[in-house]
Amino acid sequence: MPRTARIAPKDFVYHILTRGNNRQAIFKDEEGYQKYIGILQKYKGKYKFKLYHYVLMTNHVHLVIETIEEGGELSQIMKGINLSYAQYFKTKYKHIGHFWQDRYKSIIIAKDEYLLACGSYVELNPVRAGIVKEPKDYLWSSYHANAYGKRDVLIDEHVIYDGLSSDEAVRKEYRKFVKDMLEKNKAMRGEMEKRLIYGGSDFIQSVNKKFKMEALIKRKGRPRKEPVEKQNK
Repeated sequence: MPRTARIAPKDFVYHILTRGNNRQAIFKDEEGYQKYIGILQKYKGKYKFKLYHYVLMTNHVHLVIETIEEGGELSQIMKGINLSYAQYFKTKYKHIGHFWQDRYKSIIIAKDEYLLACGSYVELNPVRAGIVKEPKDYLWSSYHANAYGKRDVLIDEHVIYDGLSSDEAVRKEYRKFVKDMLEKNKAMRGEMEKRLIYGGSDFIQSVNKKFKMEALIKRKGRPRKEPVEKQNK
């Protein structure tokens, strides 16, 4: 059966998740992480997308990117990145067979506080995985750029930072925002699961109306039957 065409209009922000096949490790040493970062930089130049958040985990990658009208399609961007890194890994480790697990997952994100929440979710991944206690202690993420202003050639200025008072005030507010997500919201565990659109009700309705797209992944198979006693009430 052919795959369903992915709805991915330009000028939207996307949360991308791509995993190693069978959750196998896709990074085995520092060279691998650096190679992936170099590939991201290469395709940013080629397809002109913006990157706001990222984290490179042992067996998967999260990216928060915005496609622009004069740039490449989301499918082109991800095909280029994933194919390039898979070729590098297969050559280095003589890997045979599928490298990535299925297609990448993409979620449309509203350009407001939901984008900050999504970025927090991405940068808190190492905390949820039990690798570090705080996001600042993990090397392979955008947290240092967004929270402390550390130079990162991959990261674009955040779309919702415009108009705020000062750079340091912005960083301080972002650190507080992430800390709140960590302490009060269980590091946002499960926040992005089964979503196709992440935003407020007006944003979800707008995307749904324009692209006939549901906000949540529908359960496959037949609907669950209610018990007879409930049906007769």
